[in-house]
Amino acid sequence: MYDVVISGAGPAGSRCAEILAKNGFKVALIEKNVNWRKPCGGGVSARIMSKYYPQLKELNPLRLNGALMFSAEYYKMGYSWEEQGTDSIIMDRLEFDNFIRNVAVDAGAELFDKNISFDFIVKDQKKVGIRTKTPDGVKEYLGKIIIIADGMSSKLAVKSGLRERWKIEDIGLAKCSILEGENNLEKNKMYLYFRRYKGYGWIFPISEKRFNIGCGTFAEDNLKYNLNQIFDDFKNDPNIKQYFPLSKYKEIWTGSYPLSAIGVLEKSLIKDNIMIIGDAAGFVSPISGEGIHPSIVSGQIAAEAAIQALQSNDISNRTLKSYKQHPYIKKILRNFKLKRSMVEFFYENNGKNLDTMFKLAKDDIDFRDQVIKMFFFNAAPSKEFFAKIRAS
Repeated sequence: MYDVVISGAGPAGSRCAEILAKNGFKVALIEKNVNWRKPCGGGVSARIMSKYYPQLKELNPLRLNGALMFSAEYYKMGYSWEEQGTDSIIMDRLEFDNFIRNVAVDAGAELFDKNISFDFIVKDQKKVGIRTKTPDGVKEYLGKIIIIADGMSSKLAVKSGLRERWKIEDIGLAKCSILEGENNLEKNKMYLYFRRYKGYGWIFPISEKRFNIGCGTFAEDNLKYNLNQIFDDFKNDPNIKQYFPLSKYKEIWTGSYPLSAIGVLEKSLIKDNIMIIGDAAGFVSPISGEGIHPSIVSGQIAAEAAIQALQSNDISNRTLKSYKQHPYIKKILRNFKLKRSMVEFFYENNGKNLDTMFKLAKDDIDFRDQVIKMFFFNAAPSKEFFAKIRAS
């Protein structure tokens, strides 16, 4: 019997397991495949390195000091955070996920690889563990508290009764590749491209010759556009190809994936002795798709709630509700709701308002400052901000 069984050893699950193990609790960390690479840009904010994983500095990852953003018509806006004395980093998700997973194991969590969670163990009408499929047959893991952290396609999230399957208009669909070869990218900048459809693209340098390139759609435009086609169109767009002089690049890896596009499902976070964290709970920022930082925060706070519940010998939602009521979780919820409310506005008329916003930011310093604070510091723009875009 474990104190906590966690299904999913990505950023959310691994952080949760680490905190619990450090506090002396017995933790089972279940993972389908430690060699699986999540399709993702791999941008890691400075907050993660400074607050949660200072050990990342040992890997000497590529540091970014700014971003270049483009509207659908390729109006450009740059921003550098170099003067603030903080850097973001870019990492291959396979390397990043295994790094923080190993931190959890070093803290005392027991990792069970090649285990695919598919159902709960139920006793006296209470969920008391998880069943998994492995190469050696079905395995069972009993735990006082169960934490679901196994991503968007989680079977447990649905079987828990906390949420239904995602609707196609509630998700994003993205595809990306890690490629290698000579390029003209600024190695300390991330490149972000908003599209005419509801979606965006990116190019993130990983090293001198290696880079991550991808794009995707979300909401109802998932049904209007073919993901493979828009990915090829994005790579072959002259505005993108200008950075890539070679006719062919070495493909290290390619993958596609779903992500939440509506933010956190607040009413679906806890039930009895169960919590949902990370992608499985929708901890992915609308518009930008950033998910690593909010997922790690969700794992941290869920661990703290589980510790409180175990110490008080009360694992009901009466104690676990401290997870969803935590100020950090509330802040994430507010920020995601704000961004979700802006989606329709920004993508009106094939991205016209985004184009207008970038054009205005070029000549208006105060307006540009609001754009920067909105995208990089999660600040809410003023009513005048939207009125000015409408009037232009």
